[in-house]
Amino acid sequence: MSNFNFCYRIVPCLADPARRSSLGLKAALVALHLVYAGILFLFDSDLIEKTKEEPWYTAIYLLLFVVALIQYFVTSCSSPGYVLDAMRDVNEKKSLYRRSSMLSKQPASSKSGSFVITVEGSQSEINTQGSNITSWTKLVLDMYPPGTSIRTLTCSYCNAEQPPRAKHCHDCDKCVLQFDHHCVWLGTCIGRGNHCQFWWYIFEETALCLWTGILYITYLKANILRVWWKDAVMILLLVTLSIALIFLLLLLIFHRWPIYVC
Repeated sequence: MSNFNFCYRIVPCLADPARRSSLGLKAALVALHLVYAGILFLFDSDLIEKTKEEPWYTAIYLLLFVVALIQYFVTSCSSPGYVLDAMRDVNEKKSLYRRSSMLSKQPASSKSGSFVITVEGSQSEINTQGSNITSWTKLVLDMYPPGTSIRTLTCSYCNAEQPPRAKHCHDCDKCVLQFDHHCVWLGTCIGRGNHCQFWWYIFEETALCLWTGILYITYLKANILRVWWKDAVMILLLVTLSIALIFLLLLLIFHRWPIYVC
């Protein structure tokens, strides 16, 4: 138990079970990539010879490998767009606009080198109160049909008005704008802020799986029945790779629309 406490002091994020699970999944995904690519280069001597003759072929494959992993971490660290953050930004912009408009309307007179500012108090207070009421709430209500009540749009967990397609994620414990799903492998939600990045990650991962599968099939065609245990390992990996490829293709087709709005 003391060893765990020592590790938690060195890496504080490991003390959180949710973050520890997320880091474990990230490490497992990176390890899977290294296993599939490493065994291919370890077993396939023809690929090594081809690399010596045509290094550009392997260089492009390794570049795709690295880009897919980078895109994975970029997407996992990106924000899906939270309702509370959007509400805070709208209120801050509205407040700054209100202050600038008030200052521009204030008459100023100079006396002894200093500025004396007079404000029409009652009118400014009315505008301020009205702006606070209609800033984020009015913006959200304008997205819904007339007559929609605020109570039906308010999240019971965050106590914030949700725009259309927003949803509260119980894993992140936040309301997400244009919520799509919570990705366990990425450890974050997919929403308006990172949907485009998620699509590109799926695209790159699909291309990598397809290329790796072609290399596996090429190896089995040239080396089948030579070393049985190598064939068994390659066939097993090819089967699991095919299942992952089918899953990625379905995701790519389902999420095809974000590319037009990126």
